[in-house]
Amino acid sequence: MWFEWTLAVRLLREGRAQTLLIIAGIAVGVSVIVFLTALISGLQASIIDRTLGTQAHIRISAPDDVARPLREADDSALSSRIEQRAQRLRSVEQWPLLVEELDRFDEVTAVSPIVSGPALARRGAANRSVALVGMEPERYTRIVPVDREMKTGEFRVVGRDILIGTILAQDLGASVGERIRLETGGGRSDVFTVAGIFELGVRDLDQRIVYMGMKPAQALLDLPGGATGVDLRVREIFDAEAVAQRIQRRLGTKAESWMVTNSNLLDAIAAQSMSTNLIKIFVAISAAFGIASVLAVSVVQRSREIGILRAMGTRRPQVLRVFLLQGAIVGLIGAAIGSLMAGGLIGFWQAMGLARSGRGAFDLMVTPELFIGATLLAAVIGMLAAVAPARRAARLDPVEAMRAT
Repeated sequence: MWFEWTLAVRLLREGRAQTLLIIAGIAVGVSVIVFLTALISGLQASIIDRTLGTQAHIRISAPDDVARPLREADDSALSSRIEQRAQRLRSVEQWPLLVEELDRFDEVTAVSPIVSGPALARRGAANRSVALVGMEPERYTRIVPVDREMKTGEFRVVGRDILIGTILAQDLGASVGERIRLETGGGRSDVFTVAGIFELGVRDLDQRIVYMGMKPAQALLDLPGGATGVDLRVREIFDAEAVAQRIQRRLGTKAESWMVTNSNLLDAIAAQSMSTNLIKIFVAISAAFGIASVLAVSVVQRSREIGILRAMGTRRPQVLRVFLLQGAIVGLIGAAIGSLMAGGLIGFWQAMGLARSGRGAFDLMVTPELFIGATLLAAVIGMLAAVAPARRAARLDPVEAMRAT
């Protein structure tokens, strides 16, 4: 291989202008691939974290009330039209046993029973429609880290202490230590004290959610000892739907994953990933065409030299390896320069704070694997692009090559 390596380097040095053009093209392509991948990956990770950081990966709830058709004695339906029944708050049957079963699932990292339902929050002349969430703090904070998102006050849901969001606090004119009356549709009401104010970064949650202990929520919603749902967190977020289906088959309960309830988000992430992959493919194809065209011209220009080498005993596989090595060399050098350019772009992006505007801030996802993968991709593309010119050079007849020049 020493002969092929030496000859490949010498040919590249002789065609310095062409070599520099190829390397520059590859460097630009690699820098675009690395920077764009880091940008889109960071954006997707931020979107997923902000969306799933405030909700469960899987929620188990009681089945819907279904209206059944009226039937006669001979089991024939009296009417083909069935009115949908109004859904009422219902407790998940035997939820303590269900929680114990779910704790045994390897894919599940956190399980939290909740009691949730609508209510009206009043303070003076102000009133707002809210959603009550009764929970067990030690379990629920493993699903939604509310304790890390406190703006004022402290994370405490004991007795009549509650937590409200920043927007709801502004709407009601409430602060820590003040009292709020909560009323439910069943005519039940009670007065609670604001122990803390949180900010999850999602307007709807900060405006509507009221966190409290499970027992006060059960009393307000007239569900003594009940739980309207069980929230789960899984190890791999994109396996949530498969885990939900497994739970549904094994335990016979209704389980919905975030991939179903947030299908639009999943479609947007898939579209982003597809567009990024298409850009990578087109950049790689452009670089491959550039390498192939320059090496093809090099074969034509150096037909006499190739013919002399063949006449001196150089074998066809050796000629083939010379041009393949040229493609790999320019690919590696271009990838190294492109990685440095991408690192500079990433550093400039972060130094200028272009992705840091308020709570929508996100970090570019930069990993060593990203640079290594781009470098290997460029080397492979360089070799593949050199295949056609290399085969043409290897097939040259030495007599014909020297006669043509």
